[in-house]
Amino acid sequence: MKFSKNLISKLFLILTINQFFFNTPKIQAAENIKIIYSMFSRTITVKNLKDFAENGNSSNNLKRILNATNTPHNKIQTVLNKNVEIPITIASKLLYSEIGNVFLTRLSSIIHTPKTNDERTGMLALRASVIQGIDLGNGKINLIKFFEGYPTETVILNVNNLSKVMNKVESISELLDFFTNKPLKNLKQVE
Repeated sequence: MKFSKNLISKLFLILTINQFFFNTPKIQAAENIKIIYSMFSRTITVKNLKDFAENGNSSNNLKRILNATNTPHNKIQTVLNKNVEIPITIASKLLYSEIGNVFLTRLSSIIHTPKTNDERTGMLALRASVIQGIDLGNGKINLIKFFEGYPTETVILNVNNLSKVMNKVESISELLDFFTNKPLKNLKQVE
């Protein structure tokens, strides 16, 4: 009798300690995108952006932001829905390569976590977002999957820094083509 009572108390203790020390929190995904432009900021939800990308529906807040871009909504939908098919192994090689580090460093000034003061944290979040986004898309990633895979509740999108980069690149499609085709061809040849 004493043996079983002792055993039950030890099992209870082990289960309690297990829950306390080994209970990993659920991985967080981005729910909001905070768009910063000069002194102003607006927040949209990833859910609203996804609904717009898939169905063309937009909330009033999202409509104001979309109208401020002076870009036809169907073009924005096209960019949001543009899938890039890439195996996770190749994406990982690219993200950890020298060109990947340069790209992530520059991108981390445009898209980053709240309260990020260093490039390293931003780069880690971007890597995680790409890998998680590819996983969510079953080997394909688009901007919606990228935001859904971002590891913090809020993603900061700094339009001022984006404008600086865009001045150097004629269009987003050129940027996407460059970073999805040129480096991938080289990586695919290595395999």
